[in-house]
Amino acid sequence: MSHDNQHAQRLTLPVIPLGGVVAFPAIPLNFEPSDATAITAAGIAEATDSFVFLLPLTHPVDGEVKEQDVFPVGTVAKITQTVKTPEGELRLICEGFARAKLLYFRRLGDHYSAELVLMTESLDETLDLQTEATLRVAKSTLEEMGNILPNLDENMLHGATELKLPGAFADFVAANVLVRYEDKLAILECFDPAKRLKKALELMHEETELLLCEMAIHKEVRDRLSRNQKEYYLREQIRVIQEDLGEDGDSEIDEYERRIKEAKLPPEVEKKLLKENERMAKTPFGSAEASVLRGYLDVCLELPWHKKTRDRTDLAAARRILARDHDGLEKVKERILEYLAVKKLNPDLKNQILCLVGPPGVGKTSIARSLAEAMGRKYVRVSLGGVRDEADIRGHRKTYLGSMPGRIIAAITQAGVNNPLVLLDEIDKLTRDAHGDPSSALLEVLDGEQNKAFRDHFVELPFDLSDCVFIATANTLETVARPLIDRMEVIELSTYTRNEKLSIAAHHLIDKQLTRHGLTRGMLRITGEAVGSIIDDYTREAGVRNLERSIATICRKAARRVADGEQKRITVTAKNLPEFLGPRKLMRERVEDTDPVGVVNGLAYTEAGGDLLKVEALPLPGDGKVELTGSLGDVMKESARIAVSYIRAHAKELGVPEDFHKTTDLHIHFPEGATPKDGPSAGCAMVTALVSALSGRPVRHDLAMTGEVTLTGKVLAIGGLKEKTMAAAAAGVKTVLIPADNQRNLPDLDPAAVAALEILPCRTLSDVLKLALVAPDAPQESARTSRPVSGKKTTQGAVYAKS
Repeated sequence: MSHDNQHAQRLTLPVIPLGGVVAFPAIPLNFEPSDATAITAAGIAEATDSFVFLLPLTHPVDGEVKEQDVFPVGTVAKITQTVKTPEGELRLICEGFARAKLLYFRRLGDHYSAELVLMTESLDETLDLQTEATLRVAKSTLEEMGNILPNLDENMLHGATELKLPGAFADFVAANVLVRYEDKLAILECFDPAKRLKKALELMHEETELLLCEMAIHKEVRDRLSRNQKEYYLREQIRVIQEDLGEDGDSEIDEYERRIKEAKLPPEVEKKLLKENERMAKTPFGSAEASVLRGYLDVCLELPWHKKTRDRTDLAAARRILARDHDGLEKVKERILEYLAVKKLNPDLKNQILCLVGPPGVGKTSIARSLAEAMGRKYVRVSLGGVRDEADIRGHRKTYLGSMPGRIIAAITQAGVNNPLVLLDEIDKLTRDAHGDPSSALLEVLDGEQNKAFRDHFVELPFDLSDCVFIATANTLETVARPLIDRMEVIELSTYTRNEKLSIAAHHLIDKQLTRHGLTRGMLRITGEAVGSIIDDYTREAGVRNLERSIATICRKAARRVADGEQKRITVTAKNLPEFLGPRKLMRERVEDTDPVGVVNGLAYTEAGGDLLKVEALPLPGDGKVELTGSLGDVMKESARIAVSYIRAHAKELGVPEDFHKTTDLHIHFPEGATPKDGPSAGCAMVTALVSALSGRPVRHDLAMTGEVTLTGKVLAIGGLKEKTMAAAAAGVKTVLIPADNQRNLPDLDPAAVAALEILPCRTLSDVLKLALVAPDAPQESARTSRPVSGKKTTQGAVYAKS
């Protein structure tokens, strides 16, 4: 039979692309359309009672099908039935009609269409001798395959042997017997029935040889297995296949052994890894234990046992790097330079562990990064926030499924050297639960006598951490375990002053955000007054994160104006700042215009810095009850009780009715009741407010105070004085009363705040009341002017303690 027995006819039909499936003439095919275009094409064919072109893809396609994605030969088929599956999908049942050669493929709206040449075959059963002989051989080969393949149905084989047309037989074999997609396409593109039959016979022989080879491998494997070796079935099967392919089954074991010996590991480590490699050689290849051992060897070989960087101890370069990256923080910079100086004189110095403590946004993390650059060391960060499992630090034992090394070993591996600078970030955010206490696991890491041989539970080998530089950061030390603090040198980073924030914005933040937003200083200029307004009216923080976010907001809005062509150059001033950031977000507390009765300006310290905290006292007729409001903590409530007791003991000399505790109820209130408040430093303010309210004497409106009190009237030192004095100066206060013991903190205060305030130390409550209360017989104006505020720094200093 020759190609002349075929007839060609040009048609245009809707196309259904087939992925992984090949349709053949005269052979039913059922499938689910892959996408909406196929469903549309099927609908068009059904609606017109016409044919559809089933066109196989040459490779998987995700998305729209192009002409280069389809095979040049397909099958014209008739859709005999459509069925809805229980899952709601559409299933098509088609019967192939004839082969067709693709001329042109395109997309028409919501479906694909093709122009094709239909190749129908003659149904003449007269065969030449060679073709008939080939058909007989093919049928006998199919029977042999039926003996080998148990899944070939006997009825199907019987039906195949009844086929008398060589082309139909070849199509049957391709559709039902051949496995590989490429083989099916090879049969489909063969238009001559005789040649197609020969091709099918060749492929059947190949498939038979492959099946016999597989059976021989299976038989050889079964012969090798003994009764107690069934668990090694998979490994033996792979080994026989590798031997048949001429590969060495032990190449992986040899590769690990070579890597271990070339790594020049410490003797103890090398001995351990070689032993584990021998264990892996005796373990079934695909078993879970083999995977664990493979992962263990990879982790140990990736660790930098000997690789390290050389320290750079150039103090001038370090000073330049620190000055370039940070404004302010002079004490921290000085301590880091001292650290490098000692390292220069004694390179073998180890085990210096620093802990940077301060509010969010003051530069703790960036200081560590700058220190790593100054020392010439690799920098790696370990985030400890929310870590609650000891295994996160020490690692899991490798016997557990999914085990891995701890964060310390993982950080060393990430750095690639055994002496990096490791930042232990947010060490105060460690928590403990039933899985152990991770802060206790850190004790070994941060102990100079123990970390020379740190043992991770996964690695199980001693690793020397003594060459590492550990820098910890924390917002507060209150939640850090005492033994952990004992192993570190604590360096406190205080709140930035207003001038420092202005300098940071001018030298760092503005340029950084301009570059990030594709702007230049010629396009956008932010004046110093605008930055000052952002600091005063839009942000309240210890650091500069919100300041940077506000500058970023300005840059975004400016970038839009420039991109839209509205403006080429934009200048942001304090006056037009609301156009970019909206109305003022903060209304800072200001002092009163007149001297009030029963109202005192206290000073508070928060994570965002200092704040003016008013204390209000109101006497009411009653029987001596004391009412406290304003979301106060226990310590502050105790301070109020101390204040009342002190006034009762000194009522006569204070000019207060001696029986007030029997006839008067006292209500003490701290405004902004939604904000929790606690700490002992409001003691002086509460005493002064109560004495003023009970005696009727006004309190100086331009004066603020801070200090803890005792029952005997002593004024004790407090904390956060730097932040408190900055808040007082910003609120318009002229005089600040501080505990005398806090005078030692005067050098640490903001020079701008010191210059604007008269700072007076007080040892007793008598000192406080004499300075704060206006004389009862003096007019308010004369009382205020009787103690002129010089605006200069007094010789009597200021304080630092905790609120």
